[in-house]
Amino acid sequence: MSAQTLFYNQSTPADFSGKVPVEHLDYAYIEKCKDVKYLEKILKVLRSGSEGAYPHLLNFCESHLEKLDPKSRALRKETPVATAASLSRDEWSQIFDDLKIWQKEAKRTETLLKQEPIFDGLNETMVPVRGSNHSVPLSQPSAPKQKPNCAKRVAPRDYREWDKFDVDKECGNIDKNVVKNDPPALTNNQQLPIQTKVDASLLSEQEKLLLANREKEKGNEAFRANDYLEAVAYYSRSLSILPTIAAYNNRAQAEINLKHWKNAMSDCQRVLELEPGNIKALLRRANVYNHMGEFQLAAEDLRIVLRDEPQNAAAMQLLSESEKMKECQPEQKSKGKKILIQEVEDDDNRNAHPVEPSQPVGGEESSAAPERGDMGNAHKKPHGRGEGGPHSEFNNSHHGHWRSRGGSSDKYKVPADSKDKVANGTSKRGSTASVKADQSSGGKGTQQGVNAGESVNLDAPCGALPPPLARLKNEGNLLFKNGQFADALEKYSQAIQGYADSGIDSPEDLCILYSNRAACYLKDGNCQDCIQDCTRALELQPFSLKPLLRRAMAYESLERYRKAYVDYKTVLQIDISVQAAHDSVNRITRLLIEQDGTEWREKLPDIPLVPLSAQQHRREEPPSEEVLQARAEKAARDAERKAEVRFTALKQEGNDFVKKGQYQEALGKYTECLKIKPEECAIYTNRALCYLKLEKFTEAKHDCNAALKLEPANKKAFYRRALANKGLKDYLACSSDLQEVLQQDPNVQEAERELEEVTVLLRQSLVNANASPAKPRKPVPITEVEGAQETAGVPKSKTSCREDIPTDLQQTDAYSFGQALNAARSSGNMAICAELLASTTPEKLPLFLSNHLDANTISLIMQSMDSHLLEKNPSLVYRHLNVLHTTDRFSVVLMLLSKDERRHMTQLFEHLAAVESSEFTKNDVQNLANKYI
Repeated sequence: MSAQTLFYNQSTPADFSGKVPVEHLDYAYIEKCKDVKYLEKILKVLRSGSEGAYPHLLNFCESHLEKLDPKSRALRKETPVATAASLSRDEWSQIFDDLKIWQKEAKRTETLLKQEPIFDGLNETMVPVRGSNHSVPLSQPSAPKQKPNCAKRVAPRDYREWDKFDVDKECGNIDKNVVKNDPPALTNNQQLPIQTKVDASLLSEQEKLLLANREKEKGNEAFRANDYLEAVAYYSRSLSILPTIAAYNNRAQAEINLKHWKNAMSDCQRVLELEPGNIKALLRRANVYNHMGEFQLAAEDLRIVLRDEPQNAAAMQLLSESEKMKECQPEQKSKGKKILIQEVEDDDNRNAHPVEPSQPVGGEESSAAPERGDMGNAHKKPHGRGEGGPHSEFNNSHHGHWRSRGGSSDKYKVPADSKDKVANGTSKRGSTASVKADQSSGGKGTQQGVNAGESVNLDAPCGALPPPLARLKNEGNLLFKNGQFADALEKYSQAIQGYADSGIDSPEDLCILYSNRAACYLKDGNCQDCIQDCTRALELQPFSLKPLLRRAMAYESLERYRKAYVDYKTVLQIDISVQAAHDSVNRITRLLIEQDGTEWREKLPDIPLVPLSAQQHRREEPPSEEVLQARAEKAARDAERKAEVRFTALKQEGNDFVKKGQYQEALGKYTECLKIKPEECAIYTNRALCYLKLEKFTEAKHDCNAALKLEPANKKAFYRRALANKGLKDYLACSSDLQEVLQQDPNVQEAERELEEVTVLLRQSLVNANASPAKPRKPVPITEVEGAQETAGVPKSKTSCREDIPTDLQQTDAYSFGQALNAARSSGNMAICAELLASTTPEKLPLFLSNHLDANTISLIMQSMDSHLLEKNPSLVYRHLNVLHTTDRFSVVLMLLSKDERRHMTQLFEHLAAVESSEFTKNDVQNLANKYI
């Protein structure tokens, strides 16, 4: 190192607080200097010219500073103000030509405007416009002007006469003089109505956007002036030109202020179709729901808003109001009304009469008594969410709060009007035979719960069932209707037993019997038997709606939420209008997320696919492409935002664990981070630190290699890989990495100390290797084999010398290893080479090969490991390959390999990657292959 370079390295900008020495105004010093601030001082001195003018040195300093800091303020140059002299003759001629063209256009436009007949069609007397050459055609000849008669001028009145002046009389005289044929005067008390539609078919997209924004701004001005009708008109004009989300939102708010709830709801729905999850639309739709009495729907919209914006004060206030109103609503609705549960299976009319939208779900309560009801039928109309399903009655089914025996519960009493309908035969088809109730049996018998004098046709036919079984089923239906679930269960059980004894073949009727008995079990809180009967019913009639719905409710009551979710989803495939299933799916989804986390879907059983023949209602109008695209973009943004939040939280947790010394816990957090962002270099270096602390040096080295692949100049990755190589006792690679660190930053004291220590260790390892007792040189006899024919100087049989190669392959020094390897290479015996590698410790392989490595040796080692060693011990092959590339002159020898030798090397790594091992992964093999291929 020259004295001048030594001076530059020892001199630092910190030695010179003020003036820049002349010695620093030099190419070599500027090139070596890395301090941006000091380079700016040097550049300032060179620009000032105080030490002389050096334009080339000045340019060199600017370029070097730009490499270090492209945004340095010293590189900024003032641009001089443009003057007349700065423009060329061609530019001036272009400016003059443009001005002349503009002047001609302006004059021609003015001439055309003056020639236009702007007063055509006017029949009023108007004075010509000053400066205009146009005359106004008069409808009547004007009267000749007369000079005013100054003599007849009226003298001003005295003030006392004004006191006697009758104003009303004078106004009446003026009204008499008004000509009756005069057209009525227009008043400005009421403006003309604003057209709500604008024809923009001839405008371009940019013009439409501009015009739509202008109309929307007019609507905003009217809204601020509290003129909501005018605001709605202008928003409508804007939407007729170009529909936008902002215009729909603004019009919805104006409609809310006008209390036009339906119009506001349609605008909010339109916004949510274009942009699902729009906060303003959800807030305004919740406001509309509140005024329409749909407090449950309003609360759900507000919860969605608070999930995205937890600090939204308006949403929190509106949610509290909705919950208060929802609590008060059931009391007001139930005042003066009785509760009726009708779940009787009208199976005779199952084909002729579809399920009515007002029929209750099994276990739901109805405020008005319908004329007929089916057990387990789901609501079809989109009423308030959460009203049906297990949250009404089935929530408490397994606690036994409402179990009923023999109709003793008042909760299931049938109102008188409903009983009259049953008595008159209006709710059952067939004859109206009179059946007397057995009052002496204490409420038991075939007619339990039926009042005396009721007329019910219990002999009505039921599908293919014989009359005795049909009677049992009808009796069970009537008992279920009256709330006597235990007695109804007995009737259904008798019917099922009679079905088995009768030997008839009607799976549909047997399915209904099992389904009805399952409803009784569900009402009585026996969810296990309900599930069994529903499963039997579904075996007889797959994809039957009511058994699926009842089994889902039973599963949910038993808190078996995954199976309940699958059944509810199957119900929705059959009939998407079942509102109770929708509500239950939303409710169970929240429970599963709390229970299983974000991976709850992976733990669900398979949801069966319902064939088209079993589907009752399907969506006829799929969402438009714009809606789908908007949903996809919103989902992508939400996923990206959630991933970013989770990544930041996991990284911070990992950092906190590292500060506390809990490296194993930090390791898990960093691994989760890499699953979210596998290209984050800082996470690899952080995890490498954890591996180093846990003395897992191989894994630490892999992470450092991954970090350097992402950022080749990462200083932390070089330093931590050096520590990993030190732990692996690969002192040569450790020294190389530490030198790279010091080359980037000579001030890293830790790297200096490590380099000194590793240098000592490296010397000791070399001394120990040379001082080990070498075995006497073993002769390798070469015997001539008779009958060996040569072709182009190559023996036909290369295995003839195998018996003469020494079999003691436990080599302990480089000399013995080299002798054995040369013998195997000279004979081309890959089996002996594989045995030699198998008996050699991988860490000693670079030391044994030393600087005698050549292309033939690498090729022989690769082929031997591929053909013989890989199948027996793939882990040893990986360890050998992991250290072989650290041998001296390896990179030079690698460039000298032939095409066939490179192909053998690629084949080895392909075979190694196909092996499943606990010590390495396919990714580890790929990273290792990048160092060879």
